[in-house]
Amino acid sequence: MTQKIQLPLQTANLVVGFMVWVLISSLLPFISEDINIPPERVAIITAIPVVLGSILRIPLGYYANVYGARMMFFISFIVLLFPVYYISETSTVTGLLIGGTLLGIGGAIFSVGVTSLPKYYPKEKHGLVNGIYGMGNIGTAITTFAAPILAVKFGWSLTVKMYLILLLAFIAMNFFFGDRKEVKVKAPIVDQIKGVYKNEKLWFFSLFYFITFGSFVAFTVFLPSFLVNYFELDKVDAGLRTAGFIVVATLLRPVGGWLGDKFQPLFLLMGCFAGLTISSIVLAFSPDIGLYTVGSIMIAAAAGIGNGVIFKLVPMYFSKQAGTVNGIVSMMGGLGGFFPPLLLATIFSMTGSYSIGFMAFSQVSLVSLVLAIWLYYMDRTSLSKEVFDSTGQGILVTNSKGLILSVNPAFTKLTGYNEEEVLGKSPSILSSGRHDRAYYDDMWRTIEEQGEWQGEIWNKKKNGEEYLEFLSISSVIDGTGDVVRYVGSFSDISPEANAGNRS
Repeated sequence: MTQKIQLPLQTANLVVGFMVWVLISSLLPFISEDINIPPERVAIITAIPVVLGSILRIPLGYYANVYGARMMFFISFIVLLFPVYYISETSTVTGLLIGGTLLGIGGAIFSVGVTSLPKYYPKEKHGLVNGIYGMGNIGTAITTFAAPILAVKFGWSLTVKMYLILLLAFIAMNFFFGDRKEVKVKAPIVDQIKGVYKNEKLWFFSLFYFITFGSFVAFTVFLPSFLVNYFELDKVDAGLRTAGFIVVATLLRPVGGWLGDKFQPLFLLMGCFAGLTISSIVLAFSPDIGLYTVGSIMIAAAAGIGNGVIFKLVPMYFSKQAGTVNGIVSMMGGLGGFFPPLLLATIFSMTGSYSIGFMAFSQVSLVSLVLAIWLYYMDRTSLSKEVFDSTGQGILVTNSKGLILSVNPAFTKLTGYNEEEVLGKSPSILSSGRHDRAYYDDMWRTIEEQGEWQGEIWNKKKNGEEYLEFLSISSVIDGTGDVVRYVGSFSDISPEANAGNRS
């Protein structure tokens, strides 16, 4: 029973964590009425919770493996009680910065669930499970929508204090219903980082999540103030529109995870980055709130699906270091939400326009699209090499002149020749001398006419031992119809031949 409720419980935990995470940005228009916040500090105050919320994702992801999700959620919510109360009582910008920094813990707990939940499900469901858990992002929408309404009626300070009750409730829920028997992994964090930091896929996935989740976070913290100041919407309307953005991105996240379970994830990411590129251009040239809304919804859709797809990829490639890798990737996503608001604010102060900032984001998204395409083809190449290296048949590849370019490990095992000994040489070094010139002429005539040949042939190993092999030779043709390579694959059938002779 305890294990069955982990997905809904941990998803609810994430909802609460994200609700707390965006408290300041959601209430900033109200807080600004009581606390004099210089314009240049607004972007910093809204972005500062993202910093700790990003950095702490690495240790929280790691310790979720060591101590289990129950303990990490329990401790995190206890710690969050202090900044929430502190913010409700502060009357200074410094107080907002201090409290906001600690609110980052609410965003950091994301890496706890994505590390814990896959332990309860088979691999073919990891994308969907992490996508459902990622719907906890809806917590940002709840606060963005509800906090301004509550602040109108009760004031922002009392509204913040209400979150203390919510945190206390979830402290109790995790204590009583968290899984005490969760499988633990206690490999040292330094060893785990050493095991993954040289893997280029870690940094590709980090960049991709930097863009997809970063855009989600950036718009979440940026939109309320932007819509009020730039389009002169009232505070509640701005909150509702921001909540709509969050809802779209959040609901599409499990869709992205589900699609990642069914289709090639990198193909899906290509579509997401293409969508982000186009929608950013739309935002750059939006003359009114209508077109800006369309562009924002496009951003939400692409980011939401992309977020779900990426956390399908992580357990596919890093099953043994999932906690640490989830932490690193999700940290980069959080940091992705820190820089865009600052960049947009800086560009606006210099130019009086946000268009350049949105165009810059479109270019970054375009670069990510190119990288996703490159990674897809590199993955295919890597797969081909794995097959080449692991097959039990000997394989040699020659150029169009018949000189050896590459051989696989099975070739070395069957013939005794290392790759260095045969590179640049003709396969005739394997000739046993049993076949005359006419035999080979007939073989190559068949290859030229039909593109392939197969049959039995006697060859000789490095140690002089003759053996009978079954050989297949195929020609590789380029786009113009010219032969560029020949590929030969063979297996030693001497044992079968000898057995037949004895019988």
